[in-house]
Amino acid sequence: MTTTERAMPPLHADERTTLEGWLEFYRATLVMKCDGLADEQLRTASVPPSPLTLLGLVQHMAEVERNWFRRVLSGEPVAPIHDPDADPNGHAGGFDLADDVDLDTARSTWEDEVAHARANCATRTLDETSPFMGGDVTLRWIYTHMIAEYARHAGHADLIRERIDGVTGV
Repeated sequence: MTTTERAMPPLHADERTTLEGWLEFYRATLVMKCDGLADEQLRTASVPPSPLTLLGLVQHMAEVERNWFRRVLSGEPVAPIHDPDADPNGHAGGFDLADDVDLDTARSTWEDEVAHARANCATRTLDETSPFMGGDVTLRWIYTHMIAEYARHAGHADLIRERIDGVTGV
């Protein structure tokens, strides 16, 4: 069983450190929701008719990391991870589960995308822009969007985890 460490975002820091701190906090929150669960539990859907699962959320966030920090920010022509036929410029998928995917595999893929994200951000300023939807988007905007994306899905994960075994919070 993997136990995820999660640091509190800094209370007094510059803007970039604050944004990165919150993003890391929510990244850790999502994977913490998966700690200690068996594969079957990770594949348990939230509430019918929704097919949303914890494992699907981890896969989805790997796709989201790839989209924003590789395709948009760095302009890398990388294909979708979980659905090679998906539109790489469309909404990130990853929610559908293949029979051969387990948490170790999904988490390793997600961690690889997070590592790429950190590397792609390391040399950029918050005001640096990348082409997006006929305009430009700043790294600041991407960080803010990613914090919101993770926070939303951490809430989903909390509800799914509570349904599975009653664990809440963290």
